Amino acid sequence: MKYIVALCRIIVGLLFIISGFIKLNDPVGFSFKLEEYFSPGVLDLDFLMPYALGISIIVVVLEVLLGVMLLIGFRIRFTLWSLLLMIIFFTFLTFYSAYFNKVTDCGCFGDAIKLTPWESFTKDVVLLVLIILLFFGAKHIGSPFGDGSKRFIVGLSLLVSAIFAYYVLNHLPALDFRPYKIGANIEEGMSVPENAPVAIFDYSWKFNVDGVEKVVVTNGDYPAVDGEFIDVETKEVQKGYEPPIHDFTIEKDGEDMAASFLQEPKLVMVIAYDLAKSNYRAFVEIKKVTDTAIKNGYKVIGMSASGKDYTQKMKNEYQLGFDFYFTDETTLKTIVRSNPGVLVLEKGTIVQKVHYNDMKDLKFE
Repeated sequence: MKYIVALCRIIVGLLFIISGFIKLNDPVGFSFKLEEYFSPGVLDLDFLMPYALGISIIVVVLEVLLGVMLLIGFRIRFTLWSLLLMIIFFTFLTFYSAYFNKVTDCGCFGDAIKLTPWESFTKDVVLLVLIILLFFGAKHIGSPFGDGSKRFIVGLSLLVSAIFAYYVLNHLPALDFRPYKIGANIEEGMSVPENAPVAIFDYSWKFNVDGVEKVVVTNGDYPAVDGEFIDVETKEVQKGYEPPIHDFTIEKDGEDMAASFLQEPKLVMVIAYDLAKSNYRAFVEIKKVTDTAIKNGYKVIGMSASGKDYTQKMKNEYQLGFDFYFTDETTLKTIVRSNPGVLVLEKGTIVQKVHYNDMKDLKFE
């Protein structure tokens, strides 16, 4: 039992630290995932939406601290109960997502490791079992550290987590696991390789044949059945290849202009997923930065999911020298964790990406 507890302790502690650190690297991204859970179509906890970012920071810092506390043997009773309650909560969320197909990615490991809903649920069930084993073997959880050393380690972990969270919130994630990282080419990210698997669906066609319901299954062709059509249901039996970037558009008056913009040798994108939630003071600096870019021969565009009236108002109020185009809000949130943020591209390849606090770092050659 002693060795089983030691193994469980290492696995649980490291997984909580790794999971927490990955999400701590991108707390804004995790807050977007929490907003999905809080939305009316999922848990219907709309009153928690304004607090999603604060909740995300508390949860991920707590994950890291509990992992550290378990590994060093600090306040084991409190640690085990906290781990148990947290994993029960996570298990409920992942089961709900998987069973009702509500949130297709739990965000357990951020964008670093993508898990399907059922994979996330399985992972949480395994962790739940390991934590229960730790409860039964709690007497075997010792520590080579004294009380003072343990408090220092926990305090240091909290301080490092807080400093790291402050940094990534006021700049950008230190590690970028998304398909829009610096060096990535957007067009290449949207391409589908030859011989890539295609999605296959079963179509269950329902007919009324002489008063009897008859079901005919095909791969899409309308069946030759002498009867009255009632309904059809589809079921995906083989998942097709989905490119890393599959929802990128730059629209104006219903026309997608992404292909032409991605051929620009010098392109600046000013991204604000929701202008109503943007940091308005940043647009004073954006005016200066984009004017400099235009003087240096760059094409500058704005990208937002806000309506035309709002984008035109912002353009007039800050005397911006560029037009705004429509892009899906989720896509813009994925591109840059800053509202607004700025990207510099060369023929579709991202060469610079900054938070609005770091626009002074942009270079236009």
